[in-house]
Amino acid sequence: MEQRNYETVFIVTPVLNESQVQETVEKFTQVLKENSAALLSNEAWGLRKLAYPIQKKNTGYYFCLSYTGEGNIVDVLELAFRRDERVIRFLTTVLDKHAVEYNARRRNGEMNQQKAAKETEAVAQ
Repeated sequence: MEQRNYETVFIVTPVLNESQVQETVEKFTQVLKENSAALLSNEAWGLRKLAYPIQKKNTGYYFCLSYTGEGNIVDVLELAFRRDERVIRFLTTVLDKHAVEYNARRRNGEMNQQKAAKETEAVAQ
């Protein structure tokens, strides 16, 4: 099968302590590794307010996983999300070549360099 690039954002319930949250994230990264997916990045976006209450909760810990793998990896990962009661929402998207380039530049910190250079140039004048 063809290797594709995926990005999954999931929200973990806010009632967990920090070690339980990290344990949850490790569980899902392990699911990816067990199914021969290459994990590109694991970003913790932190505790954020939800747009609307989910399961009577107004906040949640957001995480974003970027990975490459075959098509069946999404089914396996989403099944693990559905079975885990600590996850309140998840969304997986397939990334095209432009999104892959954008994510690589964002991870390397190249996104705001031009803007920052213009601002420092304007301050210098």
